Amino acid sequence: MKKKIAIFGSTGSIGKTLINIIKQDVKNFKIILLVANTNYKDLLNQSKFFNVKNIIISDKKSYLKCKKDKSFKGIKIYNNFLSFKKIFKNKIDYTMCAITGIEGLEPTLQAIKYTKNIAIANKEGIICGWNLISKQLKKYNTKFIPVDSEHFSIWYALRNNNDKIDKVFLTASGGPFKDLSLSKFRYIKINEALKHPNWKMGKKISIDSATMMNKVFEIIEAKNIFNIDYKYLSILIHPKSYVHAIIKFKSGLINIIAHDTNMKIPIFNSLYLDNLPSKKIKTKMIDISKLNKLDLTSVNINRYPSVKITNLLPKKTSLYETVIVSANDALVDSFLSRKIKFIEINKKLMKLINLKEFKKYKSISPVNINQIVELSNYVRLKITSKSI
Repeated sequence: MKKKIAIFGSTGSIGKTLINIIKQDVKNFKIILLVANTNYKDLLNQSKFFNVKNIIISDKKSYLKCKKDKSFKGIKIYNNFLSFKKIFKNKIDYTMCAITGIEGLEPTLQAIKYTKNIAIANKEGIICGWNLISKQLKKYNTKFIPVDSEHFSIWYALRNNNDKIDKVFLTASGGPFKDLSLSKFRYIKINEALKHPNWKMGKKISIDSATMMNKVFEIIEAKNIFNIDYKYLSILIHPKSYVHAIIKFKSGLINIIAHDTNMKIPIFNSLYLDNLPSKKIKTKMIDISKLNKLDLTSVNINRYPSVKITNLLPKKTSLYETVIVSANDALVDSFLSRKIKFIEINKKLMKLINLKEFKKYKSISPVNINQIVELSNYVRLKITSKSI
């Protein structure tokens, strides 16, 4: 019997990787729904190839173009996530949520109701609304699978392990400026910041890697997903990006999870979780040269000052995380638009999150998605108004 699946963000890098995996095993899957924002041309090609009957185009203009396009004949086109009720008659087997930004939280919360397994690649949702997500997961008895390579590695290692955690280390490549003289940081150009040494990624996450903010976010995600206190979570610089996480157990055992710098690996495993090890993915042999020279080092705070944010985080999920995520998003946009310098991203971020009006949110947990969206919009406005 074919597994019924849905892919949110099917035209993005995560979505396309999943699509290519399914193409190798079409006989075992039936795609019920594909979701995209504006890229309706790729969405049309995917729909035709897999004979998908339902699509959601969240961008209004793109949606209206699709409605007029005769190429979409025989496909039901929707514009919002309330249409899930019409699309899903029963719980499907697997849903991939790979819509980026806080905008991905609403469809994630809605999708949990209609799927047995949900793989989430939307880090902003996990960071800002984990208490809302976890509540839905329990309510609808839905299994959660993290897709970020670091968090999937930890999750996979802990699945059948009752040993108690003593420490978890997340690894970071150090980005493109790991060895750059600190005196030259003021001259960093956009094209230089986008050149990640190991991964092919979008502009936003490439800049976050260069500032180390992506690891700050991953620390928050790990705390939320695995219910681990921040004092048990640390970051290690690992230039090769071969090791994704290191778990030290109270028994004294250490679990090192490694794989190639290829997101296909965690995505494949999330899809075939119930069929492993009967299914196999083609990967490179173990790279002994990388294992022989892991070069693990602690983080230099002077080079990556954003890591200091981990000392400001509240113990429980709060609206303060929304402040951090939204401010960083707006500042990265400003850098990519040549409005601020690279070194100003962190300086302005630290200034904003330490303002009295925002520090109060450390003690306030989100009770609904509207709180998160409204606060996010306000923070972005604060950045763009040049008052920071």
